[in-house]
Amino acid sequence: MISAISLQSVGKTYKTYAHGWDRLWEILTYRTRAHVFQALHPMTLHIPHGQVVGIVGKNGAGKSTLLKIVAGTLNSDLGGECQVSGRISALLELGSGFHPEMTGRENVYLSGAVIGLSVAEIDELYDDIVAFSEIKEFMEQPVKTYSSGMFVRLAFAVATCVNPDILIIDEALSVGDGAFARKSFDRIMQFREAKKTILFCSHSLYQVEMICDRVLWIDKGQVQKDGNPAQVLADYNEFLNGSESAAQPDIPNVSLTSFQKTARITHIETRTDEQSGDHLCLQTAQSDLSVEIDFVFDPSLPPPVAAVSIVRKDGLLVASASTHNDGYNIPHHPEGKAHVSLTFPQIPLLKGNYTIYIHLICENAIHLYDQAASVVSLEVSQQGVEQGVVTLPHQWQISDL
Repeated sequence: MISAISLQSVGKTYKTYAHGWDRLWEILTYRTRAHVFQALHPMTLHIPHGQVVGIVGKNGAGKSTLLKIVAGTLNSDLGGECQVSGRISALLELGSGFHPEMTGRENVYLSGAVIGLSVAEIDELYDDIVAFSEIKEFMEQPVKTYSSGMFVRLAFAVATCVNPDILIIDEALSVGDGAFARKSFDRIMQFREAKKTILFCSHSLYQVEMICDRVLWIDKGQVQKDGNPAQVLADYNEFLNGSESAAQPDIPNVSLTSFQKTARITHIETRTDEQSGDHLCLQTAQSDLSVEIDFVFDPSLPPPVAAVSIVRKDGLLVASASTHNDGYNIPHHPEGKAHVSLTFPQIPLLKGNYTIYIHLICENAIHLYDQAASVVSLEVSQQGVEQGVVTLPHQWQISDL
């Protein structure tokens, strides 16, 4: 069976020079003056048709280098070979192929030609591209006059309206404002349902696990793990928790300024026992923690999922709960209003300082609509000397010998 993507000893090395004249000196003396950086070590990889592959790793790990080689915008070192079966479309640096002096219309035709479409084929797709981008009145203007939002709308529309066999996504699952973010996400999920091959690179491990069939963990230009998403991401999470960069939990960093036509948190109240407010004191295995959330959503969409995360002060994601995972459906309201409450009875957290995040997610529990970070600080104390993060139900049996 022919693979959609086949890499054989693909790698990438860069040379840098401390001074401009070092390059000339190297030519004249035949002695290297360059610092060699191995961005991607020789890699052999086969991805079958229809597979959704997640790629995770810290910044500078080599993820984008790999995706650019697959997309054909970067060449592998000598000896490496990349074979791609089918039309490929990449969401790498959105709009990076646009010419700023050309109009939106002209850039659509230029981008289509770059990926091998004929003028007639672009003619057929043009109206769909413009309709999806929602910037029809600006298509005859130079793209240098576009706002950043208009720029990425058009780039996303071009990349996804060409009906590719292989789609590459590098941190671009949602772009633009709330409404367009939802539409762009739905477009990508349609590709998944149509059994397109997808390479999805993201720092949102939750989305990677929900969407992907397989995950590659890359570090220092080499594949550390390749396999089942849950297993690979568990190992990667452990790696992050042990590194200095693991200062924040895996919660998407999303602007809260524009969530029209999706969902928005309007009020949050947290309390325990007789306390309420933004700082609560709890006792291990004694205090009940309650979180109440009011929100609004677009009534033309399915009601969203509500989720709560508890995060330790050092950034460790301790626990989470969602209406989706627990099998609760938020009822549809004709005006798009909702209220939910969540209670953690006799909360089992051990002593320490924690905080709470609130999330509103699409009905499939994948695409984030809104988020409220660090809505309350929790100070937990305990009577015993038990160590760890939580106290688990347990029983001792002691036998007479």
